Amino acid sequence: MKHIIVILSLIILSSCSKSSDIEISNLNGYWEIEEVIKSDGTSHVYKINETVDFFEVNDSLSGYRQKMKTDADNNYTPVTEQEHIKVITENDSLKVHYHTPFSDWKETILELNNNRLKVVNQHQNVYIYKRYIPLNL
Repeated sequence: MKHIIVILSLIILSSCSKSSDIEISNLNGYWEIEEVIKSDGTSHVYKINETVDFFEVNDSLSGYRQKMKTDADNNYTPVTEQEHIKVITENDSLKVHYHTPFSDWKETILELNNNRLKVVNQHQNVYIYKRYIPLNL
């Protein structure tokens, strides 16, 4: 009976989500905003996006994010400068630190897999992204 309790305890503990369980390489690529849930509980769902966010993070957990505009031929054109990013663990949370010549800020990754990215910023606004799938016309 003691062995069963120990095994069950290990299963429960190992199933708890930790920031180290997130595969950072899933952040790489194109993401489009799906919904923003503001701190007051209101939300805005995006049906059409003129821009997508491109993330590139290397093995040292640094890289950049850049807003890109897409066209019907699936060409990407930058519409902003690159925002330098660094992914770190802070207070048992995975955070993305952004840096531009004008500002520094951070977001906490709440969920990240191959198809979904969910982050919260310092104003408690939650941003939900889905993996961008190019148009196939």
